[in-house]
Parts: sequence; structure tokens; C-alpha cells
Amino acid sequence: MNFKRSGALFGAVAVGAMTLSACGSDNNSAASGIDPASSAATCEGKEHLSAAGSSAQKNAMDEFVATYIAVCEEKGAPVNVAYNPSGSGAGRTQFIAGNIDFAGSDSAIEGEQAEQAKERCAGGEAWNLPLVFGPVALAYNVDGVDNLILNGETIAKIFNGAITTWNDPAIAALNEGVELPDTKITPIVRSDSSGTTDNFQQYLEAASNGAWTSGAGSDFTGGVGEGAKGSAGVAQAVASAPGSITYVESSFADQQNLSVASIDNGSGPVELTDESAGKAIAGAEFKSEGVGDMALDLTSIFGSTEPGTYPLVLATYEIVCSAGYDADTSAAVKSFLTSAANEGQTNLAELGYVPLPESFQEKLTESINAIA
Repeated sequence: MNFKRSGALFGAVAVGAMTLSACGSDNNSAASGIDPASSAATCEGKEHLSAAGSSAQKNAMDEFVATYIAVCEEKGAPVNVAYNPSGSGAGRTQFIAGNIDFAGSDSAIEGEQAEQAKERCAGGEAWNLPLVFGPVALAYNVDGVDNLILNGETIAKIFNGAITTWNDPAIAALNEGVELPDTKITPIVRSDSSGTTDNFQQYLEAASNGAWTSGAGSDFTGGVGEGAKGSAGVAQAVASAPGSITYVESSFADQQNLSVASIDNGSGPVELTDESAGKAIAGAEFKSEGVGDMALDLTSIFGSTEPGTYPLVLATYEIVCSAGYDADTSAAVKSFLTSAANEGQTNLAELGYVPLPESFQEKLTESINAIA
């Protein structure tokens, strides 16, 4: 089954205002196929949680909240979660400042920010809990080319300017029998700071055999291409510019009816599907062992050569205090995240995300339970 997202996945996000992400029990899709009695969520603690951060997980968060409300209504407990899709950096900043209960971020909190979070968490560590996954598409606009294969090295060379035409021999070697035009390649990149850009560049570092040397980060470092703001902006730019290519969450490629390249991860070309993206998540490794912080070793995803694995997958973390919450906040955070990690995954595929594999759910639930 080809991986398709709802065209509304990231539409009309109210970035500037706190979005009350709950629709109550009127949201039938969230409760569809879910038995509230089977949920491990306790629905205990304070009624209202606040969170902010990654816009990439906004629709997943809406689903989590609506499902959680339905579960807790059955248990006689009124609850709500207000989530502001203000961006990953803003979410981490607000979390450190103690303005919200947890943050959503496309990059793990680490380094100086992790140290700052210790004060906010009363000496406890900030944990990164990966809850939402979505694949990043290589969306392109090349007349007459509907099935394109690229690999990490050719992608890196396109986005650093070493490959400039679509019939370059390196691209042609991956696409035998395909008539590639002598058309200039126009890379379209994010002009704004973006977790998607950071993850894309980390993928290039891991998978390009050394072709990508300009580093990673939330700002594009490749030095070529034309900039457009936001995921919708880069997708729209590619739709209107023949010869162009971009990296973007796949819902935006679907929304613009763009062609999406398969990626040869070293074991043959892999199309972007539910199954191929799920294999990347199932094979993920973590920076530390045991229960607790689950920051991912992204090279285990981006550098995977496992057959049938689509390696360009974006992970979004919920950043929480391992300790330092008051009792009511701790109980509510644990209850909500337990619901999100389990029954909350039920309908995510319909929204264009990749539901967590069972083994991943189990480890994540153990870490949520360990929050003091």
C-alpha cells in the first residue's frame, strides 16, 4: 500500500495562539475502534495539561487528545490538553521556562538546553520520548519521469550543487531505461529554521558516503537552491517549477500531487509506504540503554541498509521531566502519554503518520511509567 496522507494533515495551523486540541466525545474518529475500558490510562492528576512545540505532530496530537478525552469520559474523569504548534525550538524554550508541562520537538533536547532543563525539572533529567513518526518525501517535478530512484549520495550532490542536471550519469545509473531530460535541477529548500531540515541533513551525513560535508542543523547548509517558507511553501514551489525537487513531509507532496522518489538504501530501491517506513522505526536504536531517555541514534535509521526499509523518517519527541513535577502534573502527564503511546496510535495511519510497532510501544510505555 502506498503511503498517502490526508491533504489536511498540516493545514491551517494556528501557530500564534494556544490551540485547544480537544474536540470531546464528538470526535468520533478518535474513538473509532477503541475500547476505553482496555486503556491503561488512569485519567488521574490535574484536569488540564499544557504543551507546545512541533507543528509536524499537530494532527497526531489532536488525535491523541480526542482519544484521551473519550477514554477518560468513560472513566468519569474530565480532562483536556492544550497544544500550541509553535515550532520545536519554541516548545523547548517554553518547557525550560516552566510555561508548559511538556514539549513536542523534532530534535532531542540535549547539550546546554538539557542542562537548563534540569533546573526546570528540580534537578531531574529531561527525557526525550519519541511518540510520533512521519516519513519525509523527496518530491520532484520532472516532466515525463514518474518513477525516479535516488540514493543518499546523489541526493546529497543535488542539494550541494555537485549534480546540476537530471540526466547526470550518477542519476542515470540508478534509473536504467528511464529517459531523463537535460533539464537543470532546482533544489527547493526551507528558508526558515526547521526540524525537517535538521533531520534531512542528518540523513545526508549518514547516508551519502561522505558527499555531504556542510553539516546539519535547523537551517539549510548546502549553499544552493531556492528558499521557500514552511512545508506548504516548498511543496507549492516544486509544483510550480519544472525541474525542481525538495524534501518535505509526505502529506504536502500528496496535497500538491507531486511525484515522490524511491530511495536506494544500498539494498535496492525502496518506495515510500506504510510498511517500509515502519521497518525503519522498528530497527531504530537508542543513544542509551534501559528505561528512561529514548533519544534515538538517528544513524540507525538514516544509515539503514536493511532491505525494504525507507530510511528518511522524521521522529518527534515529547520532552518531559523525569522527576520534578508536582504529583498531580506527574500523574496527568503519565496518563496522557500512556494513552497516546497505545490506543492513540490506532488511527494515525489515516492521518499520514506511521503507528509505533508493538515492540517500540512497549519500551515507550515502560519509560513513561518511570516518570517520577
